[in-house]
Amino acid sequence: MDSVTHLFYGGAIAAAIAPRGHRRAALLAGAALNTLPDLDVIPLRLFADPVAQMTCHRGLTHSWFVLPVVAWAIWAFFRRRGGRVAQAPARWFWAILLCLMAHPLIDAFTVYGTQLFWPLPMRPLMWSSLFIIDPLFTLPWLAACGVAWFARERWLAQRALLAGIALGVAYVGWSLAAKGMAEREAGRSLARMGLGDAPRFSVPMPFNTLLWRVVAMTPDGFVEGERSLVADRGRMRFRAYGSDMRALEQVRDFAAVRRLGWFNHGYQKAEVRDGRLVLSDLRMGSEPDYSFRFAVAERDGAGWREIAPEQLQWPWQARRQLSAMWRRIWTEPVRNEAAPSAQE
Repeated sequence: MDSVTHLFYGGAIAAAIAPRGHRRAALLAGAALNTLPDLDVIPLRLFADPVAQMTCHRGLTHSWFVLPVVAWAIWAFFRRRGGRVAQAPARWFWAILLCLMAHPLIDAFTVYGTQLFWPLPMRPLMWSSLFIIDPLFTLPWLAACGVAWFARERWLAQRALLAGIALGVAYVGWSLAAKGMAEREAGRSLARMGLGDAPRFSVPMPFNTLLWRVVAMTPDGFVEGERSLVADRGRMRFRAYGSDMRALEQVRDFAAVRRLGWFNHGYQKAEVRDGRLVLSDLRMGSEPDYSFRFAVAERDGAGWREIAPEQLQWPWQARRQLSAMWRRIWTEPVRNEAAPSAQE
């Protein structure tokens, strides 16, 4: 999730567990603790390889094997120093532990992927039911922290914190239900297209859980479609796009290609631009705009030569499409005109 959400998410968890006399301190401590795992971006900046920067983020510092040790170390340090942790060691231990463990858990509900069980050789978990920034998810945590800050030791603060946590958890539950509805309709339409068994993923469109994007891989590329849980009633329609699968097969043993394929679960698009092979992560963005694109090879005669990966910044038009996305939530289009439609 975004950094602002982590602040209030962690603050609410810690303040709900810590003694009520420590409530303001717990709000601040929880915000800091829940931000801590994302500080891995600082040492990762030392990597010259942008693929390593991307794929190592949400790794060691997000591991449920590592974070309990970190929580114990933080707790033991502050307990020795006396103060609030020494006054209520059990409560503060659980506040610290749950704040740290909750960070990667909520991250796993986004599509980026979280290595929750690092160092086990597992693909990053990506339950992808929440967009990385979702105001409706942030709101209950923010409101709970605001009430608790001003109510301090009064019972109103604890009620607000518990209500905020309950609403936040309920929203995650709703996002999973919404994802299930979108995937059910996608599965029916893809089965009619002969793609019922094709690898696919679904992800909410920016800032909401009412409009969903579904991508399914095909032998020569992928198909992409949207589903509004509010407006759409008919079959889900998909648009077909190509990917240079031959070139991708030729470079599959290149280190950066293997790493990206592991990280993005194979949901990537290959295309040749200016004599270089570019891989785009299909999970984050929408055709033709993707957040992560990497040049990984250069033409070398009839084949390809491995190069140091380079992250590319192409013109990105997604911000201009937000108003259209908002209209799409409430209106089912008569037909798709953005790209050729795949057969239904």
